[in-house]
Amino acid sequence: MLEQFTEPLRYEGLRGRDIVSAKDLSRGDLEAIFRAADTYRENPSIYRNLLRRKTIALIFVEPSTRTFHSFERASRILGCDVIGIRDPSMTSIAKGESLHDTIRMIESYGADLIVLRHPSKGAALYAAEISNVPVINGGDGGREHPTQAILDLYTIHRKRGSIDGLRIGFLGDLRFSRTVPSLSYALTLYSDIEIYYIAPPILQIRREVEIYLEERGVKYEKISEIESLAKILRNIDVLYVTRLQKERFPDPSEYERLRGVYTVTPEILRIARRDIGIMHPLPRVDELSPELDGTPNAWYFDQARWGIDVRVALLSLVLG
Repeated sequence: MLEQFTEPLRYEGLRGRDIVSAKDLSRGDLEAIFRAADTYRENPSIYRNLLRRKTIALIFVEPSTRTFHSFERASRILGCDVIGIRDPSMTSIAKGESLHDTIRMIESYGADLIVLRHPSKGAALYAAEISNVPVINGGDGGREHPTQAILDLYTIHRKRGSIDGLRIGFLGDLRFSRTVPSLSYALTLYSDIEIYYIAPPILQIRREVEIYLEERGVKYEKISEIESLAKILRNIDVLYVTRLQKERFPDPSEYERLRGVYTVTPEILRIARRDIGIMHPLPRVDELSPELDGTPNAWYFDQARWGIDVRVALLSLVLG
């Protein structure tokens, strides 16, 4: 049972901050976001219109369903005006307008905060450097997706009660994923973490992530043989599945060759821990069987649904 909350959470640590990378966050920041999300879940009315007279700009230069709509819904719950870009083909971006000028233009329209999704790595950092208002990275190419990492951790926190001591396996396209690096970085803030990266060599985790884990003393193992999956499933608390990022493959034939190699079906529940949680940032293609949807192990729909709670919390704390 959640404790009773009668007013929004106060926390100065995130006020006015950019959230470009999961590396920008401390454990205290994450715990404050979790408490604020719990506050909203317990008593939504105290957050309604909390940020009226504020304006949120959603600049999405790349397709999105969950991230865009959860930020939009969270903004409207908080009473914000929402402006921005959803279809770049209908804006001056299609005419060659630079990201610099787009950010400046949006600021001139009175934005108090910008959420940016962009296909180029580093776009969010660049936007934060030129913007006079906070910038939140809604996904930049194949680099990072920090708010998804916050949501992933919140899901684990709610389902398990604790993140410390987590044994997690990442399965699928780890090379081109932006959610896996962000979650990996954030997990270094917790104790006694073990990570297993399960993918063929061509899709294995990028070296920059390994270096970050090694510098912080986090245990991890790279596994390329699908036959080893059964052994790992008996030892992990969470299996985090990702789709093949077709749009980021330089060679379409390589995508077709690897498609369907790692498909998670209900049969894994016969060999996995009984309480294993299965997560997926969505959308899924063919790497996660719909037959898993009705099992208590399927955490991915709660994971998506709680995106509104987390983003209400994040926006309220960054905008004070």
